[in-house]
Amino acid sequence: MLKKIRNSEFTILADQFLNHLTVERGLSANTLEGYSRDIYRFISLMESRGMKMSAQCDTEDIVDFIVKMRQEGLSPSSCARALSAVRTFFRFLVQEKILEHTPVGLVESPRKVQRLPNVLTLHEVERLLEAPDGDTPEGVRDLAMLELLYATGLRVSELVNLKVHQINSEVGYVIPRGKRSKERIVPMGTAALRRLQHYMEAARSALLKGKDSPYLFVTRRGRPMTRQWFWKLIQQYARTCHIPRKISPHSLRHSFATHLLAGGADLRSVQAMLGHADISTTEIYTHVTRERLKEIHKKFHPLG
Repeated sequence: MLKKIRNSEFTILADQFLNHLTVERGLSANTLEGYSRDIYRFISLMESRGMKMSAQCDTEDIVDFIVKMRQEGLSPSSCARALSAVRTFFRFLVQEKILEHTPVGLVESPRKVQRLPNVLTLHEVERLLEAPDGDTPEGVRDLAMLELLYATGLRVSELVNLKVHQINSEVGYVIPRGKRSKERIVPMGTAALRRLQHYMEAARSALLKGKDSPYLFVTRRGRPMTRQWFWKLIQQYARTCHIPRKISPHSLRHSFATHLLAGGADLRSVQAMLGHADISTTEIYTHVTRERLKEIHKKFHPLG
């Protein structure tokens, strides 16, 4: 959180707004930190102009704020995020009847450069799944994690926080707890289920060494696997199987979605499995499949 120099109406209302986000909306610490940073960056600019009241702001001030951020070198994505925070702040003030209307109005977000996700080919996925040493408890665990990640498209945070009771081995599905603690049901397929059962039977108890843990994936110390450690593991396996680019756990999530759509899955089903609140987030993967088709056409068509 940025340092608040003045005890203006702005900063008092900002504190109330952030408290509202914490109590009423239950946002994560990272999200709250982002809101706080953006709101106080905006307030700092307004106070530097001698403003102490939210009612003094108009649309031009909001535009100037975005322009100043761009001049300071912030990316379009960061500027869009900041504008979203300021827009939400003023909506809160209108909701609380502190203001009659929001000055943000129709201010447009800076255009984001749409980056296509880092997607693995089917051959690369197969090589990655062959990388762990299946003769060690750690290797059996890592193989189960990689297989489950590709089979379900879970976020890495959902994967490492899975608990044993969130797996239904009889029916073959997993119930991850996603953003804002929302649960969803995702089928895992026979290959992932087989790897997972092998891990549970042959490796998990060896890793726990008599300890008890509700978490599905554990380390030699009996503790749950962390995001950071699994991120290092997947990069290590990528080097082992000579995948020539940087990948992350999210690469398997991207690959899961892209390969499903390329195989004919409908967008709504993929959205549900990924846990996307907005289908526009899922639509990025249709761009990936189109780009992939262009590459194939160019490479193999005789007049490409």
